[in-house]
Amino acid sequence: MHEMMQNIDAVIFDMDGSLVDSMWMWRAIDVEYLGSFGIPLPEDLQSRIEGMSFAETAMYFKEHFPIPDTTEDIMDTWNRMAWDKYLHEVPLKMGITEFLRSCRERGILLGIATSNSRELVENVAKVHNLRDYFTSIITGSEVKRGKPAPDIYLAVARELGTAPSRCLVFEDIVAGIIAGKNAGMRVCAVEDEYSSHDRERKKKLADYYIEDYVGLF
Repeated sequence: MHEMMQNIDAVIFDMDGSLVDSMWMWRAIDVEYLGSFGIPLPEDLQSRIEGMSFAETAMYFKEHFPIPDTTEDIMDTWNRMAWDKYLHEVPLKMGITEFLRSCRERGILLGIATSNSRELVENVAKVHNLRDYFTSIITGSEVKRGKPAPDIYLAVARELGTAPSRCLVFEDIVAGIIAGKNAGMRVCAVEDEYSSHDRERKKKLADYYIEDYVGLF
């Protein structure tokens, strides 16, 4: 057993980039969505919205771009665009199903803490037959502050009935890693091409680092 799994009662995952290979997709959606209004994608947009909840990101778009859609319309459009990509273009991270199965067999509780919308996370879990593994799923819109604040991770731990110090978090972006550490949890950084420019910083901030989930037990 990998040392990171010792003295752990619960494992909590971020979704995009940690459970599924989908971080590339959100940039593609931003390009496509803004492009439909003739607006080019600002180079630093991704770093400005990192860690924001789905609703906060929609509000940011409404405030910063000349878009006629309401924030609800924006979120509906993103949900539709994303769902199509999740269904046809987004694979699970390598080794994840076996890892979830091993956790369940050992009585380790499982949760998801995502900035994504509830509709999308539930759909993704269902299409990949993951829903039964997770006792708690909490989205960024359901807590006061988004990552890097610890709110979402503490909310999942509370729902799982587990002390933060007995939780292990899997995260692929810097804001999420900091959120897990701020929650008093151990954090494993997950390799993801989208955040490869932050690789060294991720390794420094996290307790552990993995390329994928193969052989963790």
